[in-house]
Amino acid sequence: MNGKTQISDLIFNNISEGVFTVSENCIITSFNKAAERITGFKAVEAIGNHCFEIFRTKICHRQCALKETLQSTEPVENSRVTIITKDECEVPIRVTTALLRDEGGKVVGAVEFFRDISEEEHLRDSLERTRGLEDIVTRNPEMQRIVSLLPDIADSECSVLIEGPSGSGKELIAQVIHNLSPRQYGPYIKINCGALPAQLLESELFGYEKGAFTDAKSNKPGHFSMANGGTLLLDEITEMDTSLQVKLLRVLNNGEYQPLGSTKTLRTDTRIISATNATIEQEIAAGKFRKDLYYRINVVKVEVPPLQRRSEDIPLLVEHFIELFRKRRRKPIYGISSKTLQALMRHSFPGNVRELENAIEHAFVMCRDEEIQEHHLPLRILEGTTKPETADASEQDEIAVIQEALKKYGGNKAKAARYLSMHRTTLWRKLRTLGIEN
Repeated sequence: MNGKTQISDLIFNNISEGVFTVSENCIITSFNKAAERITGFKAVEAIGNHCFEIFRTKICHRQCALKETLQSTEPVENSRVTIITKDECEVPIRVTTALLRDEGGKVVGAVEFFRDISEEEHLRDSLERTRGLEDIVTRNPEMQRIVSLLPDIADSECSVLIEGPSGSGKELIAQVIHNLSPRQYGPYIKINCGALPAQLLESELFGYEKGAFTDAKSNKPGHFSMANGGTLLLDEITEMDTSLQVKLLRVLNNGEYQPLGSTKTLRTDTRIISATNATIEQEIAAGKFRKDLYYRINVVKVEVPPLQRRSEDIPLLVEHFIELFRKRRRKPIYGISSKTLQALMRHSFPGNVRELENAIEHAFVMCRDEEIQEHHLPLRILEGTTKPETADASEQDEIAVIQEALKKYGGNKAKAARYLSMHRTTLWRKLRTLGIEN
């Protein structure tokens, strides 16, 4: 073996990318150390075999990158492929191919470079999960625990029951579960079971055949058909008629259903997420909800607390909605006065997060300044607070709130202003006006 060959072999076996060569018939002729590490096959096991016997990808027989290069003489660059290792594990790789020619320019085979991208895809998935959770604004421990569990719930693909009062964010939780799940690229369809009479709800869920009833002029697919491969949210499921609950149970048990007016059984691969603002156990006791269906939809339960139980989220949500409506309405409103925030903090919010969002949207309509004041809020918010305070007491409360925010963030005015949902210049002005030292 001459010196050049030794150097070539040294480089071949010490680069981090997997490299192997094949003959014109796609028989492996060389296999480097990185290729051994990624695939789990030793060079002696790979050499002499067809490449598809080692890599076993789904596209080996249909769209092999090496065959494509040998036939078209064009390289394949950075193609993503999933291979099956010797240990039967799926590993994503990126593939680049090129022709091999002899000294006379004749094609004698091809070479493939590939690298394991498992870590890259894991990092990307982690970032996507983080983005998916960004819409849930909370610092409440109970809500934070729910948020921490959502990725695992999403991955499980099991049926999920979300309980919580109206306006608390059940639909947002359901949407996040879908977005983080393996079905994220499939359809996401939602239907309110309490908004439709029983027969109409049945036709919406299962579809119907032409002539099934008077107005059925043609076949229509239902939500179970349209949600195939994705997720179906059944909102206010406790409002569903008990006769229809039996048909839903069949879908959950074996994925089968029949459109109205049809004798043909169809199948669906749909994940069911159910939501309700009622206590299902009470509905079962009253004979309004089937116990067997409850056990099928309640594989995992998520209980969303009312806003009244997580008042520490109000400043964060106010800031979130101000930013949302500023972008949507293109109106230069940057914050809220501490007195107005106090009024919101004193309100019980029977309408939960949705009521708070509506209150901020109402304020955006009324406000012509950069800062939302008390009189910009809906009257029901102001009337629902505790009895009015004297000016002095109100000012003392405002000072206390600002001092608490400054203390919380170690005197950092920018962070304190964000916490108080006011613009930084507004906070500076209040510090001077109220004589607050920090």
